[in-house]
Amino acid sequence: MNIRASALFSGWLLLSLMSTSVYAEIKTGFVQEVAIPRVFRLDGVIEAINKSTISAQTNGQVEAIYYDVDDVVEQGALLIKLRDTEQQAALRRAEADLRAAQAVLNDARKNYQRIKGLHSRNLVSKSDLDSAQVELNTARAKLDAARAALEQAQEQLAYTRITAPYTGIVTKRHAQVGEIAHPGAPLMSGVSLEELRVTVDVPQSLILAVREQGKAQVELPGGNWIDVQDLTIFPFADPASSTFKVRLKLPKKIERLFPGMLVKAAFQTGVASALVVPADAVVYRSEVTGVYVRDEDQQIRFRYVRLGDPLGEDAITVLSGLQEGDEVYLDPVAAGVELKRQRRQARESRVYE
Repeated sequence: MNIRASALFSGWLLLSLMSTSVYAEIKTGFVQEVAIPRVFRLDGVIEAINKSTISAQTNGQVEAIYYDVDDVVEQGALLIKLRDTEQQAALRRAEADLRAAQAVLNDARKNYQRIKGLHSRNLVSKSDLDSAQVELNTARAKLDAARAALEQAQEQLAYTRITAPYTGIVTKRHAQVGEIAHPGAPLMSGVSLEELRVTVDVPQSLILAVREQGKAQVELPGGNWIDVQDLTIFPFADPASSTFKVRLKLPKKIERLFPGMLVKAAFQTGVASALVVPADAVVYRSEVTGVYVRDEDQQIRFRYVRLGDPLGEDAITVLSGLQEGDEVYLDPVAAGVELKRQRRQARESRVYE
């Protein structure tokens, strides 16, 4: 099975399966029925949580492209450079407009202070003071507009340097050097391999149990399984397949996983009864799997079995071939030697008869 039993359970199971009885000094164990987690395996697809296509945000000719497909880029690295002649000119013009607006404001402020002083001595009318106030307010508004225009020009210049939003790998290049980029035109696509998830279509018959248990595992390349606690279950079913989409967020920076790969996902949906046999008792001979069993006549017999999933390192579930209480030998080599001796002795007995 795929959901691992606790160390305490595994230890108890090993002790309960072993027996102190011996047959020609061969230790035996017993097949027992135990409660184990009920697990369903389903196919899932690896997805990147961070995946995006970077588009141009200003007009400009593509001057340089520094990365290509399958290149790894760090966050903030310069990906593409656009020709910035127009943006540089707009920036200089905005800076000049800002200086002019600042000069106008300074003059308007001085003029207002002068008119205000004259008005306090009744040398100018109230309308002259109001006019000076209007000029001052207008100069302030023009300065604010010039500052906004400068920020916009600076931002447009920054748009000519396209940088990586996160550390990732380039998946597609949409532009070539010399092409004209327009706002909204795609330039480069990429994904981050640091944060991945598995998307699984779960049948509606299992979705309630998956919600209640909230436990899953994902099989990594090489056969290792990792626990997943962060499950996102979509609140609606696909009417075509009657399945619910479930996302399993993987731990960060898992090696040898890439978007699009198929993996196995295991969901715990409850508890079931299963027969288990000590792992040491199982014999693997080519395509034949079996165990040596002590029968009711205290004789050794070889019995074919069909196994299920391992239960820790000490036991294996049995699908067919054994029953609860069957006594099996924990040293198959010694049991095989004893079985041959037993058969030879039986043949000799028939000859003498």
